Amino acid sequence: MKLEHRVRVNAPPERVWAYLMDIPKAARCVPGVESVEAQGGERFRGRLRVQLGPIRLSFEGDISIEARDDTARTATMRAEGADKAAGGGVRALVAMSLSGSGVPESTDVTLSTDLQLAGRIGELGQPLIKRKADQMLDAFAKNLQRELA
Repeated sequence: MKLEHRVRVNAPPERVWAYLMDIPKAARCVPGVESVEAQGGERFRGRLRVQLGPIRLSFEGDISIEARDDTARTATMRAEGADKAAGGGVRALVAMSLSGSGVPESTDVTLSTDLQLAGRIGELGQPLIKRKADQMLDAFAKNLQRELA
């Protein structure tokens, strides 16, 4: 499943980039993230709890920065997690880019996600999953804006 999101943050690109590349700090803006810990280099381990419809999921997994260009302000991140109780998992490849928005002191953040669901989690249906992803990104953008204000 492909997901595309764009959010505008009222802060200059260099400040937004620095914040987003501090993965444990940026993760605190994602609803449901319980922990993210550095594992060395560009690798992290984390836990996320989320409710999809009537089902509560608890993912544990890994996050890694696969590619990073500080000058262009682009990055590609991979996340993989599993919920053993629900019998499934998720894999995501996220391409992120930042650009000036044309409005002084604001930044457009573009996220392109290739999401793969495995096991029973995949049976929940793409519309439900997309709606939840949109809600989580909305909340992430608001939390990010609050942190950078």
